[in-house]
Amino acid sequence: MIIEHIAMYVSDLEAARDFFTGYLGGVSNSGYHNKTTGFRSYFISFEGGARIELMNRADVADSDKSADRMGYSHIAFSVGSKKKVDELTESLRLAGFTVRSGPRTTGDGYYESCIVAFEDNLIEITE
Repeated sequence: MIIEHIAMYVSDLEAARDFFTGYLGGVSNSGYHNKTTGFRSYFISFEGGARIELMNRADVADSDKSADRMGYSHIAFSVGSKKKVDELTESLRLAGFTVRSGPRTTGDGYYESCIVAFEDNLIEITE
């Protein structure tokens, strides 16, 4: 069994799409818009088959995204090496994103950093 995709509601659909395509190498479809409900979405595809569905609808409320809460915590992307973790982390920092942790080797042996990305969503970058 594989995970087919992960879906997330976002306030700024285009900014979220640009983050995943511009920094993480995702490829976006042309989008979907249901004019009756106002629902809009993009599917972002990544090397290896993983996909994220970014969704937007005016009546969806934004909730607290504190890092230490129950439920989903972050999405992790493997970039292939420690050097690439360092480079992408620095690129994101220079672009104005907050580096929450790292780059570092964690107690369980992962080399990673964690970025506070668009709309306070956490993105983990691993080797």
